[in-house]
Amino acid sequence: MDSQANGVCNRLIALVKQVLGADHPVPDPFPLQQQLSDLGISSLKMVNLMLAVEVEFAIAIPQAEITPENFHSLESIRLLVDRTLQQVNG
Repeated sequence: MDSQANGVCNRLIALVKQVLGADHPVPDPFPLQQQLSDLGISSLKMVNLMLAVEVEFAIAIPQAEITPENFHSLESIRLLVDRTLQQVNG
């Protein structure tokens, strides 16, 4: 993973921790491929995570991209952020 992707992952991990709350333990190292629901992210928390991702990266996730597959794991969200940033930056 290159340094840019690593930076995006670190920012996403911070957002997941924020959405889960300080009292919820998070594995270290963070399992990038693990299903987020297995870590305790409910559907409501997933919506909060999606909104936090949009704010953190100053992007608007296209409606067509808001799918369970794109929010399955931290890695799938990272790929979504990368695609969205590429579309924004041309």
